[in-house]
Amino acid sequence: MPDSGAPSGPGDAVDPEELRLLRARVSALETDLDTVRAALPAAAPAPAQGPAPHRARSLLAVVLVVLGCLLAPLSVVAAWSAELVGDTGRYVDTVRPLASDPDVQNAVADAVSDAVVSRLDLPVLLQSAAPDRRPLLEQALGALGEPLQDAVRSFVHDKARAVVASAAFERIWADANRRVHDTLDKALTGSGDGAVKLEKDSVTLDLAPVVEDVKERLADDGLTVARRIPTLHTDFTLVRSDDIGRIRTYVRLLKLAGLWLPVVAVLLVAAGVLLAGRRRRALIVSALAFAVTTLLLGVALSVFRVVYLDALPAGVSQPAAGAVYDTLTRFLRTSVRVVVALGVTVAVAAWLTGPGRAAGLVRHLWHSGIAAVRAAAGHAGLRTGPVGPFVRRFRPWITWTLVGATVLTYLLWPYPTGWVVIGLALTLLFALSVTDFLAADDTVTGGPPGHASTKETPV
Repeated sequence: MPDSGAPSGPGDAVDPEELRLLRARVSALETDLDTVRAALPAAAPAPAQGPAPHRARSLLAVVLVVLGCLLAPLSVVAAWSAELVGDTGRYVDTVRPLASDPDVQNAVADAVSDAVVSRLDLPVLLQSAAPDRRPLLEQALGALGEPLQDAVRSFVHDKARAVVASAAFERIWADANRRVHDTLDKALTGSGDGAVKLEKDSVTLDLAPVVEDVKERLADDGLTVARRIPTLHTDFTLVRSDDIGRIRTYVRLLKLAGLWLPVVAVLLVAAGVLLAGRRRRALIVSALAFAVTTLLLGVALSVFRVVYLDALPAGVSQPAAGAVYDTLTRFLRTSVRVVVALGVTVAVAAWLTGPGRAAGLVRHLWHSGIAAVRAAAGHAGLRTGPVGPFVRRFRPWITWTLVGATVLTYLLWPYPTGWVVIGLALTLLFALSVTDFLAADDTVTGGPPGHASTKETPV
């Protein structure tokens, strides 16, 4: 008798009644499953309310990023204003090139010669000159065939032009600006006296030392009466604007905010990125937006330059005013380029380390190239010895240490430029490529390096 509990073999007959019962049970189970599926949406309406907190969080993230990006150009201006007023060396470095600018030299020579000639009484000049000095004086004036007044003015202007073109003027210019820097804060806030003064619609610089040097040169060349001219406090206009009162208020506020406003802008953007649901994408967009808003500041500086020069009075030298404007804003333009370069660098780095298809292809090409170089070095007999296993073991720590060192170098750099940012980024890229090279497995020399050399760099 065969055992009834034994399983049926492939050749055993199947009981039709059992088959029918099994089919009925399967049909009943499918019906119950459909019923449960149909009842799930009605029984669990809670998920429909789930996206509300997520939408609120995303909205807050967008608001924070927008605020931070809007504060970006303002923070750049604030930091520039604080440095210009608070750092004497920075201020002197800013205005030093003006001493060798031809347009500024011409404007200074005109102002000094006008001041000196206005104090020279020609009849008294000729009568007071010693008899033995008169031939020298007449020869120096070169008054043959032209009015004496024009000859004197031309003579004085030549001496003034010689003074402002000499190294002595550069020294006078730098020393004067260094001495008066302590009063710059008062000048920008509209109070106090000093060589830098803010009066009505102008910021002026006293040229009394230049006038004294011109008087000495005139006396040495025979115009001894020039020594009788009293001390002249001639003002040279650095900045002129009808809105100087408002600008003064803005500069004062920006000076107060110069230290913490950039920090607030960065923290707002960072908080927005952390609150975002897709942080990597938020970081890329925020970095680019930060760079674009700061770039708009650079465009605004160029536009304002045209408006500023067009609004100058007819008697003001536009070339000299343009040179002063360009010189005073050159470090501000440098800061704009730094922020733009930094924003683009962060955005590119975030994109390259992301899961995107294009970014993955770029990383694959990068690691494949290093793997090919490492394989060729292995065929040539190059071995890393104990360095290779050490780098493979601590590769994440080494990578983040290099990134941290790069960031710290940028933060400690006294006055970084756009090229400094690009140089640091390229240096970091080279260091990471060396790490990738050393992390390859020495045992693989006939083909691409092993897994350690081809996996994604955890940046």
